[in-house]
Amino acid sequence: MATSEVQTVHTGADKAKLAAAIALLLGSFVAFYLLSSRGSLVQWAALIVLLGAAVVVFGVSESGKQLLAFGRDSWREVKKVVWPARKEAIQMTAYVFAFVFVMSLFLWLTDKTVEWLFYDLILGWRK
Repeated sequence: MATSEVQTVHTGADKAKLAAAIALLLGSFVAFYLLSSRGSLVQWAALIVLLGAAVVVFGVSESGKQLLAFGRDSWREVKKVVWPARKEAIQMTAYVFAFVFVMSLFLWLTDKTVEWLFYDLILGWRK
């Protein structure tokens, strides 16, 4: 269960922050390709700086705060999960592989039986 109370409020400033974050994101890709004549160091630096700026602007928006709260709550829930022991995990994986193998054999045999029934017995098309 989520423990953070997050209310959705979209103000004009919040929409402007989201628009700026999107503009910075798109601008980072445009700058990466436009700066190809300047060398790869400048190209990558511009991409990283503009992507970082887009992340920061998104992070201070209301949607960014909600995403961070969701991430914190998700991490807290992951810590609460009782994970199986290594032996149990290996056994369950082996069971799944065995089931998949048996099921694939069953489907193969069913396919070959239907093929034999239709092509050899009913239609008489021998290979």
